[in-house]
Amino acid sequence: MSEGATGSGEPPRPGLLDPTDLARLASLDLRARTIVEGAFSGMHRNLHPGTSVEFTEHREYAPGDEIRRIDWKAVGRADRYYVKRFEDETEMHTFLVLDASASMGYRRRGVSKLDYAGYLAGALAYLVGQQGDAAGLLLFDESARSFLPPSTRPGQIREVFRLLEAAQPAGRTDAALALGHLGELIDKRSLIIVMSDLLDSEPDDPSDEVRGALPGRLRQLRARGHDVALFHLLDPDEVELPFDDLIFFEGMEPGDARTLLAQAPDLAQAFKRESQAFRDRWRAACLEASVEYRFARTDTPPTNVLRAFLADRQRVVRL
Repeated sequence: MSEGATGSGEPPRPGLLDPTDLARLASLDLRARTIVEGAFSGMHRNLHPGTSVEFTEHREYAPGDEIRRIDWKAVGRADRYYVKRFEDETEMHTFLVLDASASMGYRRRGVSKLDYAGYLAGALAYLVGQQGDAAGLLLFDESARSFLPPSTRPGQIREVFRLLEAAQPAGRTDAALALGHLGELIDKRSLIIVMSDLLDSEPDDPSDEVRGALPGRLRQLRARGHDVALFHLLDPDEVELPFDDLIFFEGMEPGDARTLLAQAPDLAQAFKRESQAFRDRWRAACLEASVEYRFARTDTPPTNVLRAFLADRQRVVRL
C-alpha cells in the first residue's frame, strides 16, 4: 500500500486488509469505509434482513390508499374499508456495545482487541448510517463508561468514531451490568451488537451469580424482542500458546492477582484445549439464549468477519 493512500480522503481499493494494514490508515472514518467497501461489495447492505415489513395496525381507508392494502376480512366484519399499516423493520435502532476493560488492551503483535472492536464497530456504524438508520454506542468496563443514544442526526456517525478512537482500555469487566443499564434505556425493538473478549464473564457455573449474570442479561434482551449478536474477540495468543520457553502470566485487570510461571511446551496443548472449551461454552450459552455468537481472532481481516456476518443475516428470515 502506498503512503499516499493512507492519508487521502478516499478509501483504498477494497481488499482483504489485515488489522495491521488498517491501523496505518489515517482515521477510523477511512478504516470503516475501507472495511465496508471490501466486506459488502456486491452484497445488499442491510443489517436487518428477512421480511422487510411487519403489520402494526388498521386504519380506515382514505382516497389515495393502495387497493392491495385493504384488509377484506376486516371489511366483512365491520362493513367498512380498512387498510393495513406496516412498519419497515429496517428502522430498528442499532446499539454497538463495546468492552473497553483493561484485558481488551492486550496485544503482543498486531492490534489490541479494543482497536479491533473499534474497527468492526466503526464499519457497522458507517453501514447503519449509509442505510439511514439510527446507530448508538455504549462503552463499558465495570460500569457504563460512555453512552451515545441512537440517532440519525447529522454528525452522529462522526461522534461514534470520535468516542471509539478516544477509548482506552481500563478497569474490570462487568458486561452484565452494562447490558442491564442498556436494557433500561431501550424504548423500542433494537439490534444490539456486543463486542468483548468475555474474560472474567464466562458462563462457568450457573449457580455463580457473577459468571451467570451475562447469559441471563442476554436472555432478557431476547425475551423483550431485541435482536442480539455477540462478537467474541480474542488475541491469537489467547487461542494458541505461541511461546517456546519459560513464561510468566499475570492478570491484566485491576484486582486480578492471578499469576503463573510455567514452561510453555508443557502447557501448549492443554491451553489450546481449554481455549476451545471456553469458546464452546459461550457458543452453547448463546445458542440457549437465541443470541447470535461470532468468534473472531484479532489477526483476521475485519472484511472477512463483517462479510460473513452480513451473509448469514441475509440467509436468515427473522420473523
